Parts: sequence; structure tokens; C-alpha cells
Amino acid sequence: MSNKNNQINVPQAREAMDRFKMQAASEVGVNLTNGYNGHLTSREAGSVGGQMVKKMIEAYEQGLQ
Repeated sequence: MSNKNNQINVPQAREAMDRFKMQAASEVGVNLTNGYNGHLTSREAGSVGGQMVKKMIEAYEQGLQ
């Protein structure tokens, strides 16, 4: 049984998530390309993911106000 945790639940959201990821990468100075990014170091990939989480938390907190 294959369990992929990185699948998007709403297929229409993939384009928005890709734009969000590219924006986060730009903000932390990581050069992402469309498609495979196997050239990234763990540090670079982690900084992109961390920036995405930071932005999602900020958006959630703004929604609480």
C-alpha cells in the first residue's frame, strides 16, 4: 500500500501551491525551477518549506483578527 503524503487534496489547488512555493523560494533566495529540483541542498529545500509554513501561519493569524 503506497501512502503519498505530498498529494494535494484539491487538484485545482496545484497551480496555486506551485506559485506559493516559487514565491517562498524567491523570498529566501533559493532558485527553484518548474519540475524536478534535485539539485537543491537539504538546507535550501528546508528553507523553502519553512518559509511556506511561516506564511501559512501568518495568514491564519490574520484570519483570527
